[in-house]
Amino acid sequence: MINLEGKRALVTGGSRGIGKAIVLKLCALGCNVVFTYASNEEAALLTENESGNKAKGIKADAGSFEDAKTSFDFAISHLGGLDILVNNAGITRDNLIMRMNEEEFDSVITANLKSVFNYSKLAVSPMMSQRKGSIINITSVVGITGNAGQSNYAASKAGVAGFTKSLAKEVASRNITVNAIAPGFISTDMTGKLKENQKEVLMSLIPLKKFGEPEYIADAVAFLASDSAKYITGQILSVDGGMTM
Repeated sequence: MINLEGKRALVTGGSRGIGKAIVLKLCALGCNVVFTYASNEEAALLTENESGNKAKGIKADAGSFEDAKTSFDFAISHLGGLDILVNNAGITRDNLIMRMNEEEFDSVITANLKSVFNYSKLAVSPMMSQRKGSIINITSVVGITGNAGQSNYAASKAGVAGFTKSLAKEVASRNITVNAIAPGFISTDMTGKLKENQKEVLMSLIPLKKFGEPEYIADAVAFLASDSAKYITGQILSVDGGMTM
């Protein structure tokens, strides 16, 4: 069984959906966690309560380096150090390229890709000093396959994959692992807005014939953060029901 007792983790975008599942999973396995959230304080408080008060939320715009620095410093102070970073924060602003405006493109790149740079840059220093650490980035199958109407999102998530592999090579000599998880279609607020005919089309692409649950991603995060994965780095793990095989 995976044991993360006493480990210290920072999760970006941890108040809802996949991020919340990750926070609660890490806490259940013994971690103390700080998570960021963009605006929904009520959801953040609910996550704190459900964690048994092992998690603490802090409001931050993950795409802003200034906000990232403030929240990162809080996490280090609150936790007393850092062993695990999970870069999960992200948004969508879907549109066909003919209709997509500059703000829709830039905001997605900033929230989904620059945020990974922000927190990874901050985390590398203390992890290098202690000569250990695990960074886990949440990308997407859309970054692998592409998807009409999501050129901004696909570009950001493909960027996360490339960033993951490059950073893994930079910090491997300091015993820091860097991996990414590419979720498929997961049952969240986002997929809950899909129409039934849209769900049927998506389901036809998934060999296991079902959407995933946020907990499936959390399980993969827990594995990659554990000693069971200490010889795994620079990898993109698809958790997608076989969609991209």
